[in-house]
Amino acid sequence: MSDVATKPASKTTAPAAGKGLADLFEHALKDMYYAEKKIYKSLPKMIKAAQDPDLKQSLTNHRDQTSGHIDALEQVFDYIGKRPKAEKCDAIDGILEESVSLLEDFAGTDAGDAAIIFSAQAVEHYEITRYGSMVAYAKALKLPEAAEVLTAVLTQETESDKALTSLAKGRINAAAA
Repeated sequence: MSDVATKPASKTTAPAAGKGLADLFEHALKDMYYAEKKIYKSLPKMIKAAQDPDLKQSLTNHRDQTSGHIDALEQVFDYIGKRPKAEKCDAIDGILEESVSLLEDFAGTDAGDAAIIFSAQAVEHYEITRYGSMVAYAKALKLPEAAEVLTAVLTQETESDKALTSLAKGRINAAAA
């Protein structure tokens, strides 16, 4: 007997009529607008907890960039003729909740900065996947201005991730070990 036959049937819903890539793009914009605002509010805790001065500076720089990302998303909303609106993002909420927990668990330890990088990179990787998709959607939807703005944000997110990796490999992980 097949394993498939023994699994309970999953609930499925009928697809929403008329939903397309433009709708998914708008959902992604709302999702990331929410996420960037939450990230902006959470970064001060990481900055305060960071011991390494370069990590503290990297996080501070990223907070400034995050403010710019919020502005960039507002520009994209304008390009598509929509009012900026956030839509709750359970994924980023979960990542940030874990970050708070790790900050509490590792604050003041040798591994504290490594835990901050661990958390910050989870955020960066989420953003990189979302912005990568949004750039592709904007291109497919023939929204070159939106694609350009989102590509710039994606580039900054990728550079932030690389900077965190460099800090971790450079000395923070060794100090934590």
